[in-house]
Amino acid sequence: MKPIKTEIDYENTLEKIYNLMQLDLKDNSNELDELEVLSILVENYENKHFPMDLPDPIEAIKFRMQQNGMTEKDLISILGYKSRVSEIFNKKRKLSINMIRKLHEKLNIPLESLIKDYQLV
Repeated sequence: MKPIKTEIDYENTLEKIYNLMQLDLKDNSNELDELEVLSILVENYENKHFPMDLPDPIEAIKFRMQQNGMTEKDLISILGYKSRVSEIFNKKRKLSINMIRKLHEKLNIPLESLIKDYQLV
C-alpha cells in the first residue's frame, strides 16, 4: 500500500476496494484491515481533491426531515409556532442560536451546516 497521489492511484485504489468488497471478509482478517486502510486513503484523497461545500442550513433541515419521514408540523415542537416554521422554510427569517441548538440536539444535524450563512428573500 502507498499514498494516493494521482488520479491513476485513486482509480486503482477504488478498484482494489471494489474487489475486496466482493469477498466474504471475516472479522480481524488481513483483507478487512486492508479495506479499512484503503478506505481511509480514498477519503483523504477525495477530501483534498473533491471538497464538498456545506449545504444551505434550510436544505440540511429538509434533508434530515425527509430521512426521518417528518413534515413541517413536526418542527413546531422544535422551532415554535407554525408561522415561524413557515418563515424559516421560506427564508423570511433566520435561525436563532436556540433554534440551531435544538435542531442539532433533536435531529442530529451537524452544527457546521446549521450555522452557515444564507440569504433571506
